[in-house]
Amino acid sequence: MKRFLAALLIMPLLYATVLAADVEVMSAGAIGPGLLAFAQTVKRETGHVLTIYFNTAPQIAARLAAGETYDMLIAPPEAIDRAAKDGKVAAETRVPVGRVGAGVVVRNGASVPDIASVDALKQALLAADSVVYNTASTGIYLDKLFDKMVILAQLKAKTTRYPDGAAVMEHVSKGKGNEIGFGAITEIKASETKGVKLVGPLPADVQNYTSYEAVMMTGTTSPDVVKAVLNQIATPAGKAAFASGGVE
Repeated sequence: MKRFLAALLIMPLLYATVLAADVEVMSAGAIGPGLLAFAQTVKRETGHVLTIYFNTAPQIAARLAAGETYDMLIAPPEAIDRAAKDGKVAAETRVPVGRVGAGVVVRNGASVPDIASVDALKQALLAADSVVYNTASTGIYLDKLFDKMVILAQLKAKTTRYPDGAAVMEHVSKGKGNEIGFGAITEIKASETKGVKLVGPLPADVQNYTSYEAVMMTGTTSPDVVKAVLNQIATPAGKAAFASGGVE
């Protein structure tokens, strides 16, 4: 009887070990801080380990087009629409993750520009020595915004673009003049220990939110595990994890 009871006590531990799995996730970088916090929640509550590969939306599209596959994809809805059309993801498993706004960044010690209104932002940009932003989702929106503000042509000569937010933050942190940078608020806040500071979000009238969704990829070999992780996103603990990283 004692052996039988011991076996009953041990079996749940063995069962949990068998169920624990590694889940490879391809994700947009803007939700990085929240996703890393979520990964810790998943590991703590399920034992599953998320191995995360961060890329910009254009880089994700290129890697998927090249035939790369993962267990789970987190990207803007448009990118997931394309992946679903190509049969790379199971569209019926899509779940919302949250949204991230764009913000203005300067290096520590630099003068803080007035961005309280659209007109103030316009004047700050025209007065800046240089303007820095990415070629991903935020940058695509900013090009359209600056065009509407009728300053895109004037900014072109002093604008530097990078493939991702990390490179933008590094450029701004090493600047010496009156640089103004832009990026996802989550990325800016995550870089504040590296020589930059968040001035604030874009003015409400022109704020742009990029939404993100998670979905299971059709090439996964662990569909039940991936679905369990996707379900975790909507739990109070999952939402809190993403919110802790600035994902609304």
